[in-house]
Amino acid sequence: MKELSLHLLDVAKNSVAAGAKHVSITLDEDGDGWLTIAIADDGRGMAPEFLAQVTDPFTTTRTTRKVGLGLPLLRLTAEQTGGSLSIDSTLGVGTTLTARFQRRHLDCPPLGDLPGAVALLIQGSPDMELTYRHTTPRGEAALSTAELRDILGDDVSLAEPEVFAWIQDYLTEQENEAAVDASPAAVSEGEVQ
Repeated sequence: MKELSLHLLDVAKNSVAAGAKHVSITLDEDGDGWLTIAIADDGRGMAPEFLAQVTDPFTTTRTTRKVGLGLPLLRLTAEQTGGSLSIDSTLGVGTTLTARFQRRHLDCPPLGDLPGAVALLIQGSPDMELTYRHTTPRGEAALSTAELRDILGDDVSLAEPEVFAWIQDYLTEQENEAAVDASPAAVSEGEVQ
């Protein structure tokens, strides 16, 4: 996957498939160029035997094919930047995935369309409780579906196209204000803002 937002969407969709009612997505960027992505859910969780093999491409819960590349590719992407991937899971309780990336590293993919990924996840699972928070040295972007439901009431579904567009615009504005430039050009000039 060419963007971290696509990895985020893939992992969060796994949470939904695991029966999660609550998903928390947090991105934390520090002043040293490290990005930590954590996705926590209250889904089915994984048995210890499955958890030990979950980043093997030939371990998957899919029945349509025998290969699952999402987590192996995410682990590879993180490790190529000097980062790491860890997964904690308890059967019947839920799963937490934590991935660390050095954004200044040449091999770190761009964040991509985070607002679009979050809006798509909400539209595809409008009854799920989702919290999203992206913190940078410049600011923060945040959204909670519980707060959206309080504002919109019971008459408006979070799957509505107008709600999808509003979520995208709202998060895009927040993300632009909190943006940190970790492009290779900024790194080579020694100025990551």
